[in-house]
Amino acid sequence: MRFPNVVRRSLPALAGLLSSVIANAQSTPAKPAESAAPRPPLVGDVAPDFTLPGATRYGLLASPVSLSEYRGKTVVLAFFYVARTKG
Repeated sequence: MRFPNVVRRSLPALAGLLSSVIANAQSTPAKPAESAAPRPPLVGDVAPDFTLPGATRYGLLASPVSLSEYRGKTVVLAFFYVARTKG
């Protein structure tokens, strides 16, 4: 059985490599997660502009709707599951 001997001989090398990697990870300061995710919007923030297909209870609108078209007006966004429509 040659395989177990090879494994036994390589364990100290693997242990050394692992301890080296762990020591390096602990000594390297972690970067702050600045770019991980943008901050969530706060109350009073201006919503980013977007364009989506518009729909009414009668079907889809002919042209897409942009949020910027309603600047200065109150806008309510409603998202419905497909299961609650005829679609």
